[in-house]
Amino acid sequence: QVQLVESGGGLVQPGGSLKLSCASSRSIFRINRMGWYRQAPGKQRELVATVTSGGIVNYADSVKGRFTIFRDAAENILSLQMNSLKPEDTAVYYCNAYEEIGPVERVVTRNSWGQGTQVTVSS
Repeated sequence: QVQLVESGGGLVQPGGSLKLSCASSRSIFRINRMGWYRQAPGKQRELVATVTSGGIVNYADSVKGRFTIFRDAAENILSLQMNSLKPEDTAVYYCNAYEEIGPVERVVTRNSWGQGTQVTVSS
């Protein structure tokens, strides 16, 4: 499995910014899709943003225009720049690596997760 370690969470006031980072044990450009998910207390884990190995990005409607996902190949780091943060962005943020392994006719999928980092938006 891919080892993922998140960092960068913390407490920020509404309207502020944070940058999350996810260090990967494997080349992030060779992983089929990487992304950020979040889970607020009492809620299900939800997609925040993903990027494919080919560079196609996808954002949840709730973060479009505020969050940016990007990759640093030199450092094997996946980052999430979060601007104009709102209290409803408060959650534990998880890094994910989605892989498709093996030949097309017998492909096996695998998900790897980091330990999560807490983001709290509050005045």
